[in-house]
Amino acid sequence: MDLVRHLRYFTVVAEELHFGNAAIRLGMAQPPLSQRIKRLEEELGVRLFDRSARQVRLTEAGRLLLGEAREIVARVDRLRELARHGEGAVLKVGVPPDLAAAVIAALVAGFRESHPEVRLAPAEIWTADQVAALAGGTIDVGVVRHPVTAPGLYFGQTLVQPQGVLLAEGDELTQRAEVHLADLAGRELLMPPKEGEPGMHAEALAECRRRGYVPAQVHEGSGLGLVMAGAAVAFGPRQESPGLAWRPLIGSPLSYRISTAWRVASDTVADFSAAAVRTLKESAGMAEQSSAPARRVSRRPGALA
Repeated sequence: MDLVRHLRYFTVVAEELHFGNAAIRLGMAQPPLSQRIKRLEEELGVRLFDRSARQVRLTEAGRLLLGEAREIVARVDRLRELARHGEGAVLKVGVPPDLAAAVIAALVAGFRESHPEVRLAPAEIWTADQVAALAGGTIDVGVVRHPVTAPGLYFGQTLVQPQGVLLAEGDELTQRAEVHLADLAGRELLMPPKEGEPGMHAEALAECRRRGYVPAQVHEGSGLGLVMAGAAVAFGPRQESPGLAWRPLIGSPLSYRISTAWRVASDTVADFSAAAVRTLKESAGMAEQSSAPARRVSRRPGALA
């Protein structure tokens, strides 16, 4: 058992006195959090919480442990920070698995230019897992999609990435210059995993329904094989790939919001955040949220006003 990580979970539950709120803060589901607290209690041989249907309260043992747990977690965080500086600095970064490889390469190269002494260690993980990794100290900074509900995190500048639709190159809709969301009716949709991108997932599907598109089935994943095979469509930024065709969506109804996120501030994290904004603007076609084009309210061609 990773005792420090379990103590970190314990301190968050003790601060919230609500397993659901603590799970949201940690970016994880409630059942695994409850299991880990139970495992910690078994390891220590004491009950840390009194649980009832109405409330969660610390036991006397829990109150005694809380101060020590906070001190242990803070000391470990400090030791990790000192170790990073001592080993010539390694910055552990989380990025979405579906972020284009060329963008990740540009991100690493752009940061390396200004900070050759810092080794960037990117890990491809979804937003919810990044939130948990930031809470656990296994990454230093992440590139996350919004909305994100995670008290204790700090966020960099929010960028907006307009989404179009990706189709198989032989799809009949490729004959059009633009596609309305309602034109996708009856088609299956490929999206990032709901557990990994819960906020973005919910917002995108709600907008689809509002615009007249209810997917026949929602597949989860980051590979585009289903789209190339004509079995599903997907949303994404403008791109050119063999076997695929990209078309803009009429009215620009979908835009994903992205920013950096961190829990422990440092000059290196701040510099990475600034470099990420520059790279995502230049290499991923993102724009500042305040300067992004407003969504045009549009109807499906032929619809009654």
